[in-house]
Amino acid sequence: MDTKQKYEEYVVTSHAPAMPPVEVSHAQGATLTAADGTEYLDGFAGYSVVNAGHSNPEVLAAAKAAMDRHVHVGSYLYYAPAVADLAEKLAEITPGRLQQSFFGNSGAEAVEGALRIAKTYTDRNEFISLQYSFHGRTLGTLSLGGNVRRKRRAGPLVAGAAMAPAPYCYRCPLHLTYPSCNVACADEVERVFDTQTTGNVAAMIAEPVMGEGGIIVPPPEYFPKVKRILDQNDALFIADEVQTSFGRTGTMFASEEIGIEPDILASAKGIANGFPLSAFTTRPEIGESFQPGDHFSTFGGNLVSAAAAIATIDFLERENLSEHARYVGQHVLDTLETWRDSHSLIGDVRGKGLMIGIELVTDRATKTPAPDEAKRVQEECRKAGLLIGCGGFYGNVLRFQPPLVVSLAQAERALDILDNALTAVEASAAVLAAT
Repeated sequence: MDTKQKYEEYVVTSHAPAMPPVEVSHAQGATLTAADGTEYLDGFAGYSVVNAGHSNPEVLAAAKAAMDRHVHVGSYLYYAPAVADLAEKLAEITPGRLQQSFFGNSGAEAVEGALRIAKTYTDRNEFISLQYSFHGRTLGTLSLGGNVRRKRRAGPLVAGAAMAPAPYCYRCPLHLTYPSCNVACADEVERVFDTQTTGNVAAMIAEPVMGEGGIIVPPPEYFPKVKRILDQNDALFIADEVQTSFGRTGTMFASEEIGIEPDILASAKGIANGFPLSAFTTRPEIGESFQPGDHFSTFGGNLVSAAAAIATIDFLERENLSEHARYVGQHVLDTLETWRDSHSLIGDVRGKGLMIGIELVTDRATKTPAPDEAKRVQEECRKAGLLIGCGGFYGNVLRFQPPLVVSLAQAERALDILDNALTAVEASAAVLAAT
């Protein structure tokens, strides 16, 4: 029985039917090698996780050294130097007055913890999130997610969740056009307070760049306008940076460029370059609202993962990978913009740093989503040696989120493969339309 058959027989996963036929042998830098020897340029970094590159020697060395001393003693049972050092490092690099961190294992756990401490600090129990958003697959995080496809057969969900329109300029939910709209989607947050809540809102949670929603980049005026509304209602702002943090968008944290200071910041994915770890980081007065027993995680702040995280952050800083992501990402975006005339499938191109989305449509005038074509482009890329993501609310957004160590030459190779893949799928569609 081969690995694929064992997945079908023994692994509980809703993704298996859609998984590409790639059995991983090993990976290095921005390259992934399959069991049959095929080499792929990894354009998705394991769901935007291995920012410092696959099998980073410094991260592995730090983890191995930690394993020689211990694996688990309970970071909330005894004092652990690696956890203290990592918390200190996060206090140094997170934006604004964020200083105290709580460690978990996954992005959803970080968001759940952020929600819990926001309730504790404010003594309120409602939250506002955005349509098209994604914050995890636990009951609490699903309640705040803006995609019914992620919530089917999961109800009833947690009460106290309200949603504002997403700042999705390409598909404006208010049918307006930026910038003449004056960012009306931000004003709608105030109406959500007045019409969808009981006036007991603890916080609003939002992704600085919406990942699963389709790499949606809000206008620069959006978050400052939202923050004024939150302040008027004494509500906190939680930045869900599970996907955007640790250099991904061209700065260490995307919150550095959105014009407001988060009260709580949730991070995971890139924090330890593939070792399971997450955190929420907050101001001292918020962090100190937790009393003993209010919150806990048995494996949170695992000592091996904490050591890996410190090494990851050191590597990202020393190699200036945030700036590298900004430079390479801008080159990719600039190139994609020139394709509009040659590729009729491209409806919109957007992103920050190496978090890039290409929204495909069958008709630019109607913006009809092209999910089937997106999957075919993804498959054509795989056949040519490039792995990319495919998602968005309509399943029609190609996602390019490679390890941040990707070279400019590798990025250009990825563009060549994607160019050819789009051409092939468009030609196939033209043939079908003619028959």
